[in-house]
Amino acid sequence: MELETKVIQLIATDRIEIPISSMSGKLKRQKPKLAEDIDLGNKISYQGERCYARIESEDLQKARGMRDGIDEFAQRFPKYGTILNGIIEEKRTARETHLYFGMNENCRLSEGDYMGVMKDLGFTDTMARNLYPELMQVSRNLSRKRDEERSILIGFIF
Repeated sequence: MELETKVIQLIATDRIEIPISSMSGKLKRQKPKLAEDIDLGNKISYQGERCYARIESEDLQKARGMRDGIDEFAQRFPKYGTILNGIIEEKRTARETHLYFGMNENCRLSEGDYMGVMKDLGFTDTMARNLYPELMQVSRNLSRKRDEERSILIGFIF
């Protein structure tokens, strides 16, 4: 695959990810709210015509969180806790390598560029063709500038 094609594929993938990621975030925030609104009263289960719901509780052993563990250590061993917190708070220099990409002025991605990415995701030709206009409309509604340069992290070294 030639370099131009690879960069075009990256740009199309990035642009498709933006509306899908936005919708995914909204759905993830919506689910807990919807679940909290379901009140089974004093019952622990519900069996409807088309759906069911039940509440189950269980006691689980959960590991202490990292911060909780450090705080507990600092309480038990104040001298060493101070040293440990100091080490954690030290800044480190890290090298990040980014690939910057974008479209040249007056150039646009084609429908085929987007369709190729959707087919790579497992969509059939028909599904991709039907989804394409809706996906592009959502993308436009998010009003991202299409000529802005984007980047992706491709390397990280301490």
